Amino acid sequence: MAELLTDPTTRTYSGLTDAYAFFNARLFTGRLPACLITMQRKSKTYGYFAGRRFTTRDGVEITDEIALNPSYFAERSTEATLATLVHEMVHLEQQHFGTPSRPGYHNREWARMMRAVGLIPTATGEPGGKQTGQQMDHCIEPGGRFARACTELVAELGFSVPYVELWDEAEREARERKAASKTRYTCPGCGMNAWAKPGARLACDACHRSMEIQRQ
Repeated sequence: MAELLTDPTTRTYSGLTDAYAFFNARLFTGRLPACLITMQRKSKTYGYFAGRRFTTRDGVEITDEIALNPSYFAERSTEATLATLVHEMVHLEQQHFGTPSRPGYHNREWARMMRAVGLIPTATGEPGGKQTGQQMDHCIEPGGRFARACTELVAELGFSVPYVELWDEAEREARERKAASKTRYTCPGCGMNAWAKPGARLACDACHRSMEIQRQ
């Protein structure tokens, strides 16, 4: 058993499974079904939800997928990574107990479910952003349900993301240069994204509104 606990795969995936079960109990009254948690390097996203993505070979069981992007584990806090997990759990909740909109669109029902667990939807990644749209981020509600549950899981129960990417100096410098040279801007009306240098003044032609900087 001691040898299994030091295995990187076991430590990583059992930890994520335990976190899913913990938040399911604390934030969703335990009603969410089990799902397949994976790690996927999908460009420019912290994670995603895919409903009914996998089935057993005999077709008897079908399960959803929640994927987290390990490329961001090193540069984000444990709280931020867990907030992404809960963000995707809300998508799973809506899949089973609500009415999702078209693929990729975050509707008012989803926004309400997010607020109920202590995550505030925002298209800009900052407080006050539009709460529905195609591309959505979130803020953690200070002292909210997620914040309190996360503190219990991390500070009191000792949860951590055990492995993060090891970058060499050249890759680290390249990432820093890329982050400094390009900033994501989002239209608060339709959620469309564009990338430009910091300080650029961009406007959405469709909505005729100024685009706002979105935190990465």
